[in-house]
Amino acid sequence: MKVLKFGGTSVGSIANIQKVKEIIHDGEPKIVVLSAMSGSTNKLVELSQLIKSNQIEESQAIINQLEQKYFAAVSGLIESEERKETLKKYIFALSEQLQSFVDNQTSNYNEIVAQGELFSTYLVNQFLQEQGVASELIPALDFMRVDKEEEPDYFYIQQSLNRILKDTPNQEIYVTQGFICLNNEGNISNLKRGGSDYTASIIGAAIRAEEVQIWTDIDGFHNNDPRVVDNTRSIAQLSFDEAAELAYFGAKILHPQTVLPVRNLEIPVRLKNTNLPEAEGTLISNRITGEGIKAIAAKDGITAIKIKSERMLLAHGFLKKIFEIFEKYETAIDMITTSEIAVSLTIDDNTYLTEITSELLKFAQVEVEENRSIVCLVGNNIIYHKTTPKIFQILQDVNVRMVAYGGSNNNISLLVNAEDKEHTLRSLNHYAFNPNPTLV
Repeated sequence: MKVLKFGGTSVGSIANIQKVKEIIHDGEPKIVVLSAMSGSTNKLVELSQLIKSNQIEESQAIINQLEQKYFAAVSGLIESEERKETLKKYIFALSEQLQSFVDNQTSNYNEIVAQGELFSTYLVNQFLQEQGVASELIPALDFMRVDKEEEPDYFYIQQSLNRILKDTPNQEIYVTQGFICLNNEGNISNLKRGGSDYTASIIGAAIRAEEVQIWTDIDGFHNNDPRVVDNTRSIAQLSFDEAAELAYFGAKILHPQTVLPVRNLEIPVRLKNTNLPEAEGTLISNRITGEGIKAIAAKDGITAIKIKSERMLLAHGFLKKIFEIFEKYETAIDMITTSEIAVSLTIDDNTYLTEITSELLKFAQVEVEENRSIVCLVGNNIIYHKTTPKIFQILQDVNVRMVAYGGSNNNISLLVNAEDKEHTLRSLNHYAFNPNPTLV
């Protein structure tokens, strides 16, 4: 059995939902994981914020907008009047639930945001059944759970999901929600934005799937950011390590944690394009192919922190002291470089920047540089490839603030000023992927 995940764009219009049906209706049993319709999650996040600030009229306007959006989807997709009435009742119930949050001035973020996935799966399942497809809706809240550390409870998920599948045999399609789950206390939670990919791989691991497919509006991983660089191309094959590096350092097509549940089980992940289903896309597996620069990605919103102290020289436990501060404020570190008397590192979350800086200043000098970008070069054994050192010649006109080289055989990360990111991506692309590159 395969697991197929479709993102918000893939279920964001009547035409695209019909495309999804053509893709999944092939007679083979599969689990289909769906995101909310494109735009729904953003509206629901906005609603939660409006409720929190007690903006009643604005909150009601958002509910009305969502209601009309969902009514339009039902009218355009469903033919049966009976099913239309069933779906309209569902939408009214959803609106009433959202309105209750407004009336009670209760901004239950997780429960509010979950409504997007709940509606999209209910709609698509009704549509599939109307089209004669043997389809069953299996609520993610019946089997998806995270523990107190907000990590997937794999044993619970595996036991619960396989029991549900056993109790509902002979279905071609099992439809479920991505992103949403229960926490260890039984309350609605989620796997953060983009977490539908993660849901799909967790399910894939739980059922020992033949393959996990992530369907978007892009034909796989590209060798550079197509929003910045012209004439990028999709990559046919990536290893789990390469894909994880690209996802973490800015490639938006894949949630960074997606490969974690399946890599040890050697379950491949394939990235496919809903609008071009015949394209092979990108296959992610344990297979390692080629060497050198395979892809380039960038991550924005980076803050660099330089920590300098004369007491660091030969001082045992100095780094531990620093890391404990970041651990205290649950702030992850992306890059790190050290010298005899200084440590430079980067973070992508400034929520507790003031608190972190205050604690560091108690024993060190601190310099903070915001508005930076990380440019990441990925490829098998990239640090050993003969062409790699030349990238520093290519970037001689770029102010490279930090370099992470050697922490992974498959990754070189460069910290640059945000305004230099696009130039950096284009220059590296020309060198790495132009048939006749020239050094500048």
